[in-house]
Amino acid sequence: MAEKNFAEAEEGSSPPFDGIEERKQDRLVEGGAILGSESDVEQYGYVKRGLKSRHVQFIALGGTIGTGLFLGIGSAFTKAGPLSVLLGYAFTGLAIFAMMQSLGEMATWLPLPGAIPQFCARYVDDALGFAVGWNNWYASAITICAEISAAAVVIGYWEGAADINVAVWISILLILVIALNIIAVAIYGEAEFIFASVKIITIVGLLIMAFIVDLGGNPHGVRLGFVYWKDGNAMLEYQSTGDLGRFLGLFSTLINAAFSYGGVELVAVAAGEAENPRKNIPKAVRRVFWRILFFYVLGSLAIGVLVSSSDPHLLSAEGAGAARSPWVIGIQNAGITVLPSIINAVILTSATSSANAFLYTGSRYLYALAQNRQAPRFFLTCSERGVPYYAVGGTAIIGLLTYLSVQSDGGAAKAFEWFQNITTIASLFTWCSICVAYLRFYKALHAQGIDRDTLVFKSPFQPYTAWFCLAFFTLIIIFNGFAVFIDGNWDVSEFLASYIGIPIFFFLFAFWKLFKRTKWLSPTEADIFTGKAALDAEDDHWPDQKPRNIFERFWFWVA
Repeated sequence: MAEKNFAEAEEGSSPPFDGIEERKQDRLVEGGAILGSESDVEQYGYVKRGLKSRHVQFIALGGTIGTGLFLGIGSAFTKAGPLSVLLGYAFTGLAIFAMMQSLGEMATWLPLPGAIPQFCARYVDDALGFAVGWNNWYASAITICAEISAAAVVIGYWEGAADINVAVWISILLILVIALNIIAVAIYGEAEFIFASVKIITIVGLLIMAFIVDLGGNPHGVRLGFVYWKDGNAMLEYQSTGDLGRFLGLFSTLINAAFSYGGVELVAVAAGEAENPRKNIPKAVRRVFWRILFFYVLGSLAIGVLVSSSDPHLLSAEGAGAARSPWVIGIQNAGITVLPSIINAVILTSATSSANAFLYTGSRYLYALAQNRQAPRFFLTCSERGVPYYAVGGTAIIGLLTYLSVQSDGGAAKAFEWFQNITTIASLFTWCSICVAYLRFYKALHAQGIDRDTLVFKSPFQPYTAWFCLAFFTLIIIFNGFAVFIDGNWDVSEFLASYIGIPIFFFLFAFWKLFKRTKWLSPTEADIFTGKAALDAEDDHWPDQKPRNIFERFWFWVA
């Protein structure tokens, strides 16, 4: 069946223009997924399109809600104040949305497993694909450690649980997320659908609760309003005084927000295993704006009216922990006694969900690297259900680093903070690479005679959108550790945490550049067509489901 699809799809696949040599690698297609060469499929198997529309939409939806919003945002309030946090998350959210527009256009044109490193290798330079792929892989793997560390902190909130060695909880969570990923991609999709639903319901409930409590609907009967924004507390001074101090406080929130938004690009990674990607990927990308506005911008505003940035629980926190979550503090200060344990349970679910999602993401990055012959070929090996189980196992092994948090009291919280710093820079490099890949893709379309008006999904205001994002993310990378350069603040560990990701990324790029002697591709050399004809041939095979009643219309709008 696969051979037949390949033969039919590849007919007439030459680019519709003259003067461009087609760089063609034989590809096989199963349900629209590009699988690799014929010999690879026979030897290793292939991934399958097991993610339904609702899976893709809720992966995109739940992927923007993680421990950054529930836990990490608290540290930003102590440094910058509520208005600075609100502005920081809004500015970063705008850049994230613009970046996702660029990624969405590429992922809709050619939805590949792993996606991002493949785009970089095809449109820019094979060395960039290598650097981005391995950068994304280790970032995803270390994020598993960060999320499980956060989950271990959450579990310690309950009386009795803290008496049990944290290694027990780490082991249980690792086994759970591995099991969800190793069985079938559809099982992963269902798990994320459930996890995302819980997070969405919780955030909606918290926003409503914050609105009610702020207006006086609390056991104390006190209307809060914007009381915590008065007397100069809206924008705090950080590392300096006056306007400069307030600006530095605002800038510090951009770094925190970057971690919170990490993983938003997951929807493109899932494109290679999604049903009807030409329809579902654009739908998910278009809704990113509303998700950012609703969850992060309104979420940061809600926390700002519930919690004072000078709250002693925030200031005395060592690392990020559930007991010091600004949501929990706000609820406790309002005199509500039941909700804190419920919210901590949801944070536990959120951390587990994020670990589950990043194990999936990391394994697909490793799979994409193997497809590009930039990782050992055995990582292509798939089960009968289409799961690249060696790639899953290779990524899960890094999760064992989470056991470093067992060594001392408060280790899980310290480990979470350390892992968070590393993954933030890695995420920023990923987003910069997406922008670079898109700029080359944009030029390749023009050079190879493709009218962007004919695209299924055309991102607006290009290429200015991509240039804006690239400049924004580059500035954060360069100045993210600015505090250590201020007199009296020098700290070697803080410096390394802020900047170790930069030499790692450029070492990966330089290594592959020198080892393989790769070259920067011109727009006419960029490979924008390999496998596209096969995917185009599959578009008409996806069923066009139309809502039959008002309930189905609402469901189709959500999913």
